[in-house]
Amino acid sequence: MSTDLIQAGYLVASILFVLGIKNLSHPRTASRGNALGSTGMAVAVVVTIADRSLVSYTTLAAGLVVGAGIGAVLALRVQMTGMPQLVGLFNGSGGAASALVGIASLITAADNATDTTQLTVGAASTIAIGSATFSGSTIAVAKLSEKLNRVRHGYWARILTALAAAATVSLSVAIVLDPGTRLWGWLLIGTGIVLGAAIVAPIGGADMPVVVALLNSLSGLAAAGTGFVLDNPVLIVAGSLVGASGLILTGIMCRAMNRTLTHVLFAEMTSHQTDNDDDIYAGRVTSSSADEVAMMLDGAQLVAFVPGYGMAVAQAQHAVRDLCQQLQTSGTEVVFAIHPVAGRMPGHMNVLLAEAEVPYEQLIEMEEINPRFRQVDVAVVIGANDVVNPSAQNDPDSPIAGMPILDAHNARTVVVIKRSLSPGFAGIANPLFAADNTVMLFGDGREAVSDITRSLRETTR
Repeated sequence: MSTDLIQAGYLVASILFVLGIKNLSHPRTASRGNALGSTGMAVAVVVTIADRSLVSYTTLAAGLVVGAGIGAVLALRVQMTGMPQLVGLFNGSGGAASALVGIASLITAADNATDTTQLTVGAASTIAIGSATFSGSTIAVAKLSEKLNRVRHGYWARILTALAAAATVSLSVAIVLDPGTRLWGWLLIGTGIVLGAAIVAPIGGADMPVVVALLNSLSGLAAAGTGFVLDNPVLIVAGSLVGASGLILTGIMCRAMNRTLTHVLFAEMTSHQTDNDDDIYAGRVTSSSADEVAMMLDGAQLVAFVPGYGMAVAQAQHAVRDLCQQLQTSGTEVVFAIHPVAGRMPGHMNVLLAEAEVPYEQLIEMEEINPRFRQVDVAVVIGANDVVNPSAQNDPDSPIAGMPILDAHNARTVVVIKRSLSPGFAGIANPLFAADNTVMLFGDGREAVSDITRSLRETTR
């Protein structure tokens, strides 16, 4: 294929990427955006395969078979509850691939004496960012899978982070000044891995949505650096789009939690020590049953569902949709109150409810639903915790003080469906569970909602 056709193909792929990102900015057009982005990637892959100057067809075929096989297995086996971990895995894989391309390009350039400033600067930044993204994403995946507890900040952790950052910058400069020394590249991979792990390990689970968005941005920057190393325009465009959109999303997540990125990455977040769970819950929690909740819902004019990560764990989104439809047949208005950081990744609840085919019009963002909670007859909280914790508004000493929350406590009646009174990611008790207008329905989310639906059907016959 001629050079002009190759560049034209890359231009088409870049345009499709831009259009894809644009359509992904709104849930209504997200499916179209995903299709456009996938088409753009397919075009880029085909053009790359056609460019025989890059690598042999045998090598390309082997890579395609392995990559497609892994992708197919993940697509078929990973449940919606595992999407945050899968996103983290993708971020880490992208960072690792970029770092390996960077060091391979350095070695090839050194052997052929073809290194340039663009290549060395691009390779150094790609290796540093890519390796840090890989280790940081690996730690994030372990945390999201609850296989790794949060490592508390300490002087040793701060010193390790500072040393790793200094070594990473120094080795990056060394690569630019002395690209012929292969050792610099391998050492840079090591310091980058230490730096990424040292930064992410102390971050608590409540901040994981911010971390996932930031790592997504870094993987894009690493890909853009790879584009400069390989002199490939489509990689530069795609990486820049991912980097910019990820950074914007990170800012949105930080504002939603009333936290700065610096505070998320480096501040110590201690647990609330003023009150313990017994002080808040003892003798004040009111338990209920599915039949009682069905009677509360029967005749309600406005019901607001508040989904959280517990709904994802219980795979209750389809049961919630059935309950929603049952209520609507009785003339009840049903809405879903969506907090931007509910779950373990940005948009987690939107994805789950879309999978259950809940109409997008019923999903109401926090700023719009909060003023309406006083008119809500019944607020049904399913597996949410920190995002409905009144301590964020009432307790200035709380770890989540100042974080915008869903004002579910203002509803006339609040029904909380949870397995237990266990705390959320912030590790603090929730006074909402002991409020006078709250009843607790303990049990598996999907089973509890299904029981409510059955009772409601029997009530309305």
